[in-house]
This record gives sequence, C-alpha cells and structure tokens, in this order.
Amino acid sequence: MGRYDHEMALASTNQLTDSHQSPAGWQARLAMEFERRDDSTILTRHEHSGPLRIQKALYPEGREICHAIILHPPAGIVGGDRLTIEVDVKPHAHVLLTTPGASKWYRSSGATAAQSVSLRVGAGSTVEWLPQESIIFSGAQAQMQAQIELAEGARFIGVETICFGRRASGEIFDRGNLKLVTDIRQQGRKLWRERGVIPGSSALLNSPIGLAGFSVCSTLLVAGATIGPEVLAACRSVTAPEVQAASGVTAMPLLLVGRYLGHSTEAAREWLVALWSIVRPTLTGYDAVTPRIWAT
Repeated sequence: MGRYDHEMALASTNQLTDSHQSPAGWQARLAMEFERRDDSTILTRHEHSGPLRIQKALYPEGREICHAIILHPPAGIVGGDRLTIEVDVKPHAHVLLTTPGASKWYRSSGATAAQSVSLRVGAGSTVEWLPQESIIFSGAQAQMQAQIELAEGARFIGVETICFGRRASGEIFDRGNLKLVTDIRQQGRKLWRERGVIPGSSALLNSPIGLAGFSVCSTLLVAGATIGPEVLAACRSVTAPEVQAASGVTAMPLLLVGRYLGHSTEAAREWLVALWSIVRPTLTGYDAVTPRIWAT
C-alpha cells in the first residue's frame, strides 16, 4: 500500500547553444519555518542566499492561514542555476505558497538548471503548494525535484503545470531535456513516487500513451487524506475548459491525482482551481481563495 511509480524514459538529446547561459549559474537557497501560535500561522524564520526571496506574510483569509509568495528576481532559470527551497511547517499550521508569475526555463548550451523543493509538514498541518506554470523553452536542460514529508494527520495540496515550448510564438519543445522527480511520504510510508525523463522531439510527446500532442500538462496532488466517493465524483464531473483537451482524476489510499492535457495554461488553471475548490473545503473546512497575485 502506498507506492505508485510513473516512469518516462526516452532517448537522449543533442547538444544545444543559446545566449541564455551563465558560466557558473545562480546558486540560490530559501529556507522558511512556519508555526501555529494561538489562532495564527506565523512565519517564524526565513533565510536566503542568492536570488530567492519571500514577500512578507499575507493573511487574505484571516490569521489561521498564512499566504506567502516566493520570488525569484531574475525571472528566468538558465543552465547552471541551482535553486533550493526548504519549507518546515510545525504542527497545526496552515500555509499557502505560490509564485508571482510563470517560471521560464531558458535554452542551455549543455549545463543543467535545477530546482529542488523540500516540504516538511508537521502533525495536523496543511501545506498548499500552488506555483504558477513552468515554461520549458526548446533547448532547455531542466531538472525539477520535489520531496514532501507528511507527519501524522498532515495534508498536502500541490499543483504543477508544465508548458512545453511556447506555442503562441510557434516554438515547440523539439530540443533539450526535462527531468522530473516527485516523492510524497507520510510517516515514512511512500504515497507517491513519480519519475519523468522527457527529451525534446521524443515520440512520447505525440504518443496517445504520452502527452498526445498537447503542449500543456497539469497535475493536482492531494495527499494525507482519503477522498470519499462523493468528492471523487464531483471532481470527475469537472469538464475540461478546452475543446479536445483530456483530463482525469484518480483516487488511491491517502492520495488523489488529477491530470490535465491541453494547449492553454489559462484553461489548465481553470480546471485545477475547480478541483481545488472541491477538495480544499473537504480537507480543511475553508473555501478556495485564489491568491491575488494571480490576477496581476
């Protein structure tokens, strides 16, 4: 019980060149700690080095839920960059984390750009990890890793939207490589394990058993609570906003997974928010309140 593997292993890609390359790359780290004090969730500690920052704690829903925006001032991620985000949430707190805009992974001449996210969620706490989309430019060498550790009674709601290439500019993901690693554990028990290796021009990008020719892939992960049949049915009733887009929702022990394939990041967000609006009240007792930064 609790181990689910998803593997995508494809052929290697060719060497690439582009001006979006720094000799050493940014080495950036952001560490945050949140605690519950009385009826409030408080940002009690944060440390940073390199170009990663956090805006001040925000409370659009009241003091019990702390919203925080993670900033990467350079905006783009280039070959050689290493971004590390570490979040430690103490028992019975509630934190929502997001970003001010899309992350752009630029083309590389060979060096890998990497982002590592580590979330430790204390007993009875909730973390909502809701970054905006990641745009993988053709020629990018990108690695994205996330590790979520849940204590007893802890809950996690996470979204990830990946845009392959820049469809509006006529760019497809025909060169480069994307590696994905996601692990979720609760009290040491593995709930979800996903590995992806997606080179540009891979057959999987157009295969019906892969991305089926779509350029946007979104995932919703809800972990730490068993989703009942009524909530699952409500999630499955959410229709894809795009014509011919594909979507599906699956429930497993202590885990719910939603997938969306389309061409519009806006439509993917609409679908994800609709699911989030269903599962969030069930898990937390709070209605979904979209971060204000999404509207800017």
